[in-house]
Amino acid sequence: MADFSRVCETPPASPDKIREYFSYKLGCETDPFDVNADLENGIDSFEFIDVRDKAAYLNGHAAGAIHIDHNDMNEARMAEFPKDRLLVVYCWGPGCNGATKAAVKLSALGFSVKEMIGGITYWKEEGYPVVSGV
Repeated sequence: MADFSRVCETPPASPDKIREYFSYKLGCETDPFDVNADLENGIDSFEFIDVRDKAAYLNGHAAGAIHIDHNDMNEARMAEFPKDRLLVVYCWGPGCNGATKAAVKLSALGFSVKEMIGGITYWKEEGYPVVSGV
């Protein structure tokens, strides 16, 4: 029994499949480090959106983020954004699916979307700038 490996019980995928999987994952996700680095460097290739409720946003949000509650995301509300603009969404963190819900809604509207994994929780943990109010 000592030779049994739970890790190796299921064999790993081939290197090609692993690369394909993780490349796909990176096409759907980003992280606080990359978002902050782009913002610090003046990169303007995406819209950064806090999808939590208004009170949470006003209480403290990632610097550079605008607020659009994921419950309010519809064709009319999103009309101000060009469909070819990448939208990066975040919510509280790993225990919140608001950003995932936003990504589903926005992609159904024809937008390219990435979820910032870790949300505001990991943004704060990394020490990136947080602002209160609008």
